[in-house]
Amino acid sequence: MRGKLLLIIIDGVPWRNWRRLFGNLESWVDSGEARVWKHRSVLPSTSACCYASIHTGVAPAVHGCTSNGTVRRLDLPDVFGQIRTAGGVTGAVAHSFWSEFFNRAPFDPVRDIEYDEPDSETITHGRFHTMAGYGLINQMTPSDADLFATLSMLCARFDLDYGMLHSCTLDSMGHRFFHDCQEMDHACYQLDAMLAPYIKRWRTAGYEVIVTADHGQDARGHHGGRDPLQQEAALYYFGEAEGPGPEEVIDQLQLAPTILSRLGAPVPETMQAPVFLR
Repeated sequence: MRGKLLLIIIDGVPWRNWRRLFGNLESWVDSGEARVWKHRSVLPSTSACCYASIHTGVAPAVHGCTSNGTVRRLDLPDVFGQIRTAGGVTGAVAHSFWSEFFNRAPFDPVRDIEYDEPDSETITHGRFHTMAGYGLINQMTPSDADLFATLSMLCARFDLDYGMLHSCTLDSMGHRFFHDCQEMDHACYQLDAMLAPYIKRWRTAGYEVIVTADHGQDARGHHGGRDPLQQEAALYYFGEAEGPGPEEVIDQLQLAPTILSRLGAPVPETMQAPVFLR
């Protein structure tokens, strides 16, 4: 592989909360160590639809996941598979939907919560959680500190070329409390504080790092539609590549071909969106 890259997806954070509440990320933008762009999700701006599009580079109307209730093994080329084709090692620390999309479905907790499969055609090293029992009051989300540590462990133990982490904490908090309140201010502050030491650790280990969200959330804690609060998030990039001007908006379909391009893996014909890092 030509390089190493980690994609950190913090579920359900609108653009305005990234820019006003994530002080560590914003300090790196001020110092020039990171760059930030607005990132617009696919439609519907629903979690599973976005997960599938981020790694296949095609819209929900093409890959067929049109809601959180249509999760299945996808039959399109994806980032994990293309990196494996190029000889790379992949890892994921995420909700079980990701395992179902890119490894096997249905998700079997005993078999699939933790696996190390060197011959896998997609995700070589997986650590997944189900959030079983999730509801408005009982959020059932793992600590983000534990998720960041788990990804760091996979990087150190297996020398990942590409690793993806997905956290649902802020999405769950947003659905419960909405986004203009003390509870969300503190939750964003806490996640930013937990993430910051790992950004430094990953960069020291030689990884480019992208931090973004799958989608935003509006003032009533909803997403799925076209409202800018629902569709728009921030995308922070730590690395040496050249990117577009600060006013350009990154389309979600650009993520997959850009990641493959950064790693030197083949970009399949199905991924038509332009690369935004060179």
